[in-house]
Amino acid sequence: MRPHEKLDVWKRSIDFVVRIYKATEVFPTHERYGLTSQVRRAAVSIPANIAEGAARQSSKEFAHFLSNAQGSASELETELLIAQKLGYLGSDVHTEMRDELDSVGRMLVGLTQNVRRRIGSR
Repeated sequence: MRPHEKLDVWKRSIDFVVRIYKATEVFPTHERYGLTSQVRRAAVSIPANIAEGAARQSSKEFAHFLSNAQGSASELETELLIAQKLGYLGSDVHTEMRDELDSVGRMLVGLTQNVRRRIGSR
């Protein structure tokens, strides 16, 4: 088992990516290479950065990739709001997605704090 596969935040973010893909299936076809692609790429970037960071040799590098994952979560939050304001996502779906993203974000913050404590204790 790879190091990232043990992390609950990685598992949860993978499930979230699947939900994002399903939610964006209803976006207009003219957004395929626009907002649809951006939303999906930002969502995929969250677990991808967690996995890449967990595979690195140092806690400092891991913390850097967790920071990237947090940045992708913020980007995704913005894109979901835009999609909702454009009428591509209903407000109920947007709220569900935002709540799940907030939960993943809190998990990322907690893991980042834990990793940074390891850096400081050396």
